[in-house]
Amino acid sequence: MDKIDFNKLSSYQLDVLKEVGNIGAGNAATALSKLLKKKITMCVPNVRIMEFKEVSYMLENAEKPVIGVLIQIVGDFSGYILIILEYETVGLFLNNLAESTSIRFDSPGEEFEFSEMELSALKEVGNILAASYLSALSDLTGLRACTTVPSIAIDMAGSILSFPAIEMGKFCSNVMYIEAGFYEGTNRIKGDFILIPALEAFEVLLKVLGASES
Repeated sequence: MDKIDFNKLSSYQLDVLKEVGNIGAGNAATALSKLLKKKITMCVPNVRIMEFKEVSYMLENAEKPVIGVLIQIVGDFSGYILIILEYETVGLFLNNLAESTSIRFDSPGEEFEFSEMELSALKEVGNILAASYLSALSDLTGLRACTTVPSIAIDMAGSILSFPAIEMGKFCSNVMYIEAGFYEGTNRIKGDFILIPALEAFEVLLKVLGASES
């Protein structure tokens, strides 16, 4: 049974958790700039604490094909990070990545097919974003957290959510949803970060940040 009633978090506790989301997303934008060798700006993300079952309602279209990169978090702060990228922005990612490296990618086709190299590149992008987010979290809290080998899936947004929902539903039904818009010039790269901490990780986070009521 959950020890935290997320419906009764104080405004201060919510502000603390939202600030963690803001700092982490900002660090991810910096990592993206270094990866693509271009200036990346970030709009103020929408950060919410919600039940996992509500996440699909936050996505523009649960039946829209997306790319999902799932990374497990291990250490003092355990759980998962799920990064959802809109299909329309993936081509922009790959093109910019090709310009900053010697790798040549084919443009994504209408049939939603990607080469092994393209999938590997997208997994690495997800891994870098997740690792940079956790680095900011570790710097802020002193908690040790690191990532494992990412997995990638191409499916409807609603289906992408099914695995972590089943896996993490055993421990905690609440997540931190971060809607972040990254911009390279006038090009928008939309990404959804879904931080899925185990219940004890939420408790540890609030305690370390001085926001625990216990």
